[in-house]
Amino acid sequence: MRRLVWAAAMCGAVTAAQAADMPDLPILRGAFTDGLTSSRPNWQGYYVGGQADWGTITTNVPPGLNGDLLGTFVSPGPAYTLGSLSRPHGTNGGFGAFAGYNAQWDEVVIGVEANYVHFGFRHATNAAGYTYNGSNSIIATTNNGATVNLSDFGSLRLRAGYAVGCFLPYAFIGGGVGSQTVDRFVDAYPAPVVGATMSASKTTLVYGYSAGLGFDAMLVGGLFARAEYEYQRVRADFESNIHTARVGLGYRF
Repeated sequence: MRRLVWAAAMCGAVTAAQAADMPDLPILRGAFTDGLTSSRPNWQGYYVGGQADWGTITTNVPPGLNGDLLGTFVSPGPAYTLGSLSRPHGTNGGFGAFAGYNAQWDEVVIGVEANYVHFGFRHATNAAGYTYNGSNSIIATTNNGATVNLSDFGSLRLRAGYAVGCFLPYAFIGGGVGSQTVDRFVDAYPAPVVGATMSASKTTLVYGYSAGLGFDAMLVGGLFARAEYEYQRVRADFESNIHTARVGLGYRF
């Protein structure tokens, strides 16, 4: 962060110095003067980089998700009751990489970018169910839960930005695919007869879209720093909403 602030300050100082000196130097006129006053970082070209992020996720898990598992239970006595699951919520950090191409017309920059993040989001929900007799005493209990793991997501983005000095503020939209694993379980007391299905796991390819805002800041040569916010909505069997703050470092060739 200190490197980014230092680079921005230097960029502003150079621009201010040029503006202050030009009126006192009559030789700086015509095409030569125009070349100095229009100088700006060149964002056009291919680039690659790495990134780290921190985000939150909420997944819309159905309250009766484990009803199919409970349906395989045969109770030795009282009937079982299934507790209702809530939407799991989690926070986690991640890392990834990006690569893309920018085209530039004056201050306007348009680009396409491939972006990959390894999230490692793992969030869980569970609930208890109770069966009572006529005396309002508990005669059977169940515990059921689900753990949702969204491990990876890769997207293709369209970016549009406007260069301001050393900075490139931009907005983007994109779509992509990822991997989601859902682990489920139900246990009960009194224990069901042998043959009951107590757990299940499924890995699914998820798809979704993303949108966000950010800025790149040119540091030195082709080296630039990045900060951005991204919203992602992904779904397959279940829908997940993700909010992520991200920082990165890249190099333009």
